[in-house]
Amino acid sequence: MSALAMALYVLALVVLFGVRSWMQRRRTGSTGFHGISGTPAEAGWWGGVLFLAAMVLGLAGPLLAVTGTVPADPHPVVAVVGLVLALAGFAATLAGQAGMGASWRIGVDPGERTDLVTTGVFAYVRNPIFTAMALAQFGMLLLVPTWISAAALAALIAAVQLQVRAVEEPYLRRVHGDAYAAYTARTGRFVPGAGRGGVALIR
Repeated sequence: MSALAMALYVLALVVLFGVRSWMQRRRTGSTGFHGISGTPAEAGWWGGVLFLAAMVLGLAGPLLAVTGTVPADPHPVVAVVGLVLALAGFAATLAGQAGMGASWRIGVDPGERTDLVTTGVFAYVRNPIFTAMALAQFGMLLLVPTWISAAALAALIAAVQLQVRAVEEPYLRRVHGDAYAAYTARTGRFVPGAGRGGVALIR
């Protein structure tokens, strides 16, 4: 299962970041990558660093398991559940990226203005891509149950929380004002119905 997990993870990285950024560049002239910005004194910087760490650890888990450096022997039923969750998570991530269209970005450029996407799955969850990525990483943890895979999931969750709360929400509040406030009032942050509100209307 470790070899399958590694192949799946590499494929997901290539499709979700490589192919997606290539398509974005062809469509908009920009890859959509803004990278790690700010300084270590800012939450956004830590969000970017933790996100990168999550990707590296996510790959290191199955790689070390394949080489036998770190043992990983999940129960067959657990492994199957993990495979299903990982596939579903990666597929949902891809669907979320497609749903964002030209507004898809990794990171935030404070001087840039993109459309506020509130249709499709975004009508139910404000951050479906991050939710799907966490689901996929949880599936990978079941496939390759090692402390490295667990660290990858923890780093991803921490990165997402910092990115959303400290970077993206303030940016969207500033750029879209009342429209974003109304959107947050009716739409959950990571799951439907949870994390609504918390953004004051701009008058």
